[in-house]
Amino acid sequence: MGIFKTRQNKKFDYTPRYYKGEGNPYEIKHKFDDFRVATGSVKGLKSKINNAIDDYKHNPDKYGANKRVLIIVLVLILVFLVLIEFDLSIFFQKR
Repeated sequence: MGIFKTRQNKKFDYTPRYYKGEGNPYEIKHKFDDFRVATGSVKGLKSKINNAIDDYKHNPDKYGANKRVLIIVLVLILVFLVLIEFDLSIFFQKR
């Protein structure tokens, strides 16, 4: 009777009337997939990290965005420490 079998969706072979191009017009694709290796379908955490590091090394940062993000994060951490009244004197040695 099909108790354990799932129902299959209907498939239609539809092509848009005025579409003149290559490929599927309904394909959802990220716009950076062609430029990066790290967004591929690689399985495993180690291979994903290695691909991301290789991608970072071989594609230089033209606009200094990585440095800017690092500076913003450091400033936010400093503001947070000031707001919670953290004693910053523990980082400096007294002689």
